[in-house]
Amino acid sequence: MKAFDDAAKYLKDGMIVGLGSGSTISAFLEYIAKKINMKQIRVIPTSLQIKLKAEELGLDICDDSLIPNIDLVYDGADEIDSNLNMIKGGGGALLKEKVVMHAAKNSIILAKHDKFVEKLSRRVPIEVLPYARNYVIKSINRDIRIRMLEKGYPFITENGNIILDVDFGRIEDPYKLEREIKSIAGVMEVGIFSRSANIYYRVIDNERFEIRYR
Repeated sequence: MKAFDDAAKYLKDGMIVGLGSGSTISAFLEYIAKKINMKQIRVIPTSLQIKLKAEELGLDICDDSLIPNIDLVYDGADEIDSNLNMIKGGGGALLKEKVVMHAAKNSIILAKHDKFVEKLSRRVPIEVLPYARNYVIKSINRDIRIRMLEKGYPFITENGNIILDVDFGRIEDPYKLEREIKSIAGVMEVGIFSRSANIYYRVIDNERFEIRYR
């Protein structure tokens, strides 16, 4: 895939690279591991899913204590608006993903073309301390779904929290909404990413892509 080839050009020997979660990042890792020498690059995954993929590919996984030294992050997105605000967290790793993105010197988003929209409007994942569940639900007072597994058990994040998927309709001011939700006691993180990445790859197909810069 040409978008993956182009995005990989930013990798340099000695880098510490943060890895987001989801199928796009898993596919990106598998693709570039066959194309370039990853032996001199250390990675920090944000989910067990990607950690297992990195282990399978023989990548050097480094300790979380090196998060402040991350050079570059690769991640995906569930939705991206015209101002490059994002909704993320479909896989439930939004808290760690936001930590590594904020810590990194640079960040790159890889997303299919249909993820790019004029305004954010899909349900927003919110990671919540289980103890505060009812208080947070009452405080938000919207159409809220507690994320569940197929067999009816609540989805529990790797941090031991639950996910609320909340319908806010068309989001006109992502920055303001992100901060309003974060101000509610018991909310650990919200899946609105108003702090943009540096580079966005809009993947059209295996041969075509567009790049947008912050």
